[in-house]
Formats: sequence, C-alpha cells, structure tokens
Amino acid sequence: MKCLLDGMTAPGKYFLIVLAVLVAGCSHTVRVDGEFPQPIGDAHPLTVGVYLSEDFQKFTYQENRDDRDEWNINTGRAQKNLFETVLGSMFKETINLNQYPTDLPGGVDLVIVPEVRELQFTMPRETRVNIFEVWIKYDMHAYDPQGEAVANWVITAYGKTPTAFLKSQEAALAQAINVALRDAGATLYTGFERVPELQALIANKQRALTMKEMETSE
Repeated sequence: MKCLLDGMTAPGKYFLIVLAVLVAGCSHTVRVDGEFPQPIGDAHPLTVGVYLSEDFQKFTYQENRDDRDEWNINTGRAQKNLFETVLGSMFKETINLNQYPTDLPGGVDLVIVPEVRELQFTMPRETRVNIFEVWIKYDMHAYDPQGEAVANWVITAYGKTPTAFLKSQEAALAQAINVALRDAGATLYTGFERVPELQALIANKQRALTMKEMETSE
C-alpha cells in the first residue's frame, strides 16, 4: 500500500484508502465451535466405527458472489463435535477411526461415514427479517466390515438466528448454524433406525444376541 501511495496526489490516496476499507468490509469469516448435549435413550446393540474425514473435520464453505459479500464459514470443528457426540450415544460401542477402510478393528458391525453435501444461507436483507436462515444437507454412508455399502441416506437440517439483536452478522450466522447442527443431530438420532437396511441390521443383531443368551442359559 505504501508503494502505491508514494507519488500520488491527496485525492488519489484518499480514494485508494477508502477502496481498501470497503473491500475489507465485504469479507466475513465465521468459525462455528458448537458443543452439543448427549442424547438420552437406549443404545442400539451394535459396535460402530465412525470415520470423519479430514475434509469433514475442517469443512469450510466459501462464497463469493456478485450479489453478496465474501463469506468463509468454517463448521468443521462443530460438526465433528456433533457427530461424535450423537453417534457416541447411539450404539453399544463407538470407535472413532483415524483412517478407513484400512486397519479396521475387529468386532465392528458397521462403519458410518458422513459427508457434507450442501450448505446454504439467507441474509436479513433477503428475508426482510433481521435473522439468518441456514440449511445443511449431509450424505450418510454405512458400510459393513468388508467395505460393502449397507445403506445411504440424507440428513437435512434447518436453523435460524434465535434473536434479532446480535452484535454482528458473523455472530448471528454462527448462531443459526448451531441451531441447524442441533437439528441435524436430532434427525440423525431419531431417523437412524427408520432406514430400512439399518432397521434390518439392528433386528438381526438383536435376534443373534437373544439366541446367544438362550443358548448360554440352557
């Protein structure tokens, strides 16, 4: 900047400084670091490996459209916390996998791998209300220990800023994303056993455990 200003007239310097301020003001960075409560309920009788890829754990949505400011939205840490918390409460045992599909521990019944398909948001000037709205869509993949696909399903989540009185746009959007992530967690928890293939897997595992208990008691 100093090199550019050297030798310029006062009006020219003023124009460059104003332009730099305006450009800087059009860029927004949001980092979401949500923590989520552990769901309470009966665990499914499965040992499940959970693989959260590096892209998933560091996910950043970037947007730079002509009709909007530039946005860089990092949800990786929050969604890592969410999926580890929710999935960790859903099963008899959950194993966080550092890599997949190699070196899979023994005794695993199922491996779950989530991916972010889409993140969208609307701004206050678009909704004509002083809130942000957020939609997040996840592709969920479940594999057997041999790496064969067992089930694929989609989780769609929605959230909005719970109050119109916040200090900044970044804080408002971060709150809306946290609400959407909580919605994603609730959908994951309640919807898992509604997936037909997973419902059958749970039933077969429960049947096998019942038969084993009967044989042991004889």
